[in-house]
Amino acid sequence: MKKQIVLFVIAATALLAVPALTSAQDAPAAPSAPAHKPHGLTLHGKVSAVDATAMTVTVAGKDGDKTYTCTSTTKVVKDGAPAQFSDITVGELIYGAYKQDGDKMTATKIMIGKPKKKAE
Repeated sequence: MKKQIVLFVIAATALLAVPALTSAQDAPAAPSAPAHKPHGLTLHGKVSAVDATAMTVTVAGKDGDKTYTCTSTTKVVKDGAPAQFSDITVGELIYGAYKQDGDKMTATKIMIGKPKKKAE
């Protein structure tokens, strides 16, 4: 009789454990943390060329000229106020941020003029 009770308890425990294990396996995986979005890369230098048709601006820098594509979402700022791509002219200093996708560099923000120094 004791053997039958022990076998019954073991069988009951096994039957109760199986659904718990299978439901844990069927549960969707917890969402992983969102991919870390890197901050935009920085651009700065003197404008050496502007192509209004291609919406590109070329900046002369220590590492040579780099050409950045501008889009309708590129923010342009001049003297602290919103500006247009057409406000960028050859010879001006610009700085800002861009994103790189392969060989293509797309400006996300361009500020025309020298960066303002922070008050200490």
